[in-house]
Amino acid sequence: MKKLLFALGFLFLLPTANAQDISRYTPGSDEGVVYFLPKTALDVNIIATKVTYQPGDFCQYANRYMRMNDINPNAETYWEIKQIDVRSVGIPDSTNAYRMKVKDKNNISNIELTKDGLIKAINTQAPKEEPLKEYALEKTSAHENARKYMTEDILMAGSTAKMAELTAKEIYNIRESKNLILRGQADTMPKDGASLKLIIDNLDKQERALTELFTGRKDREDKVFSFRIIPNDEMKDHIVFRFSRSLGILSAQDLSGEPVYLTLKSTLKQPATSQEDAKKKEKLKGAIYNIPGKGMVSISYNGKEFFKGELPITQFGNTEVLVDGLFDKKVNTRVIFNPQTGSVVKIDKD
Repeated sequence: MKKLLFALGFLFLLPTANAQDISRYTPGSDEGVVYFLPKTALDVNIIATKVTYQPGDFCQYANRYMRMNDINPNAETYWEIKQIDVRSVGIPDSTNAYRMKVKDKNNISNIELTKDGLIKAINTQAPKEEPLKEYALEKTSAHENARKYMTEDILMAGSTAKMAELTAKEIYNIRESKNLILRGQADTMPKDGASLKLIIDNLDKQERALTELFTGRKDREDKVFSFRIIPNDEMKDHIVFRFSRSLGILSAQDLSGEPVYLTLKSTLKQPATSQEDAKKKEKLKGAIYNIPGKGMVSISYNGKEFFKGELPITQFGNTEVLVDGLFDKKVNTRVIFNPQTGSVVKIDKD
């Protein structure tokens, strides 16, 4: 372990151009710069919405006065799956670790690694990686107090039924006022567009607050859950996690929920490297890199497909060698790698 740590630190201490020789790293071998090629992990990110429902004070009169059917009179909390996203990420492949020995023939001035030891660039600096796009999450919003929009007649009513009846009439009055304004038929019209918007927004707020007395209030809050899958081959109906409407997102082992399945099918599979070819590659002098394959990933729950997309999968690919001649002292070769896949992004020479 001490030698491995020394090797990773040694990378940043190379002061001048030197030669390099690549070989597969084994613990206890001679010191040198050690780097890893990545393998693909699939990060399954779920946006689940927690819904908290509180019935309105007049829910039992919703059908009589507002013609609203199926209004739930009972408070409840439940979960919904809003979105599922899958991203491929590169993680160090312990079976593809290589040691770079320093010699005196080639032109290697620096090598850039990620903090996990994945190769990023040779003789240049890799461009800064763009941060992953964050998910837009829905948060619980404040509700208006409906009582401040109640008229004196509503507040002085002698029964809940009468209050519901007068509240419904007030809602219909608000709607009529909005229609008259929008049609230009109101007795007093707004002077400009800004005034019109302000008035309509205020009427909308009043209508929404009073209507919630019949429909009830729903608070919605999104939460993100993540599961990581590391595929070795194609997968069919692999249970990533389970979902329960009452309990939310559960582990794959929790039988309280229904399974959510992942299927991975290769769409581009590189020819497998034979043992003989692998031995030949290891004898070559140069930087070893990945040629990734591709796979179609789909996520389904209860017959509904929540995600489908093609992603790079290094496990469906193989490795190749940037031969040592590219780094001859007479040539200044700069190479940029994709640290997520280990593939070559760009090669420049002068």
